Amino acid sequence: MNHLYTKEERMWAMIVHLSALIGFIIPLGNVLGPLIIWLVKKETSSFVDTHGKEALNFSITVTIYAAISYLLLIVFIGALLLIALFLFWAVFLIMAAVKANEGGDFRYPLTFRFIK
Repeated sequence: MNHLYTKEERMWAMIVHLSALIGFIIPLGNVLGPLIIWLVKKETSSFVDTHGKEALNFSITVTIYAAISYLLLIVFIGALLLIALFLFWAVFLIMAAVKANEGGDFRYPLTFRFIK
């Protein structure tokens, strides 16, 4: 466990990743959850700021990939892409949350870095 960051910082970094799960309840909540937490907590900790940017970039990227997959539903490949995208999203979301809780950095693969 990394003791460079407080327990509270690690908790908020983990929450910023897991807040994307709000997308199951609120449309575009997968982007709004990380965005709101990042905006509120970015000034209090550089660790939370870094994880917030990463979570937000990943959520925006996954939303773009999902939109493209929905367009491809016309040809059956869209359904397969949506299933693969969901699994990719869930696995890496959990990995990032665990890494943040341990006090480490995490970089999502295949992510566009809109916010630097």
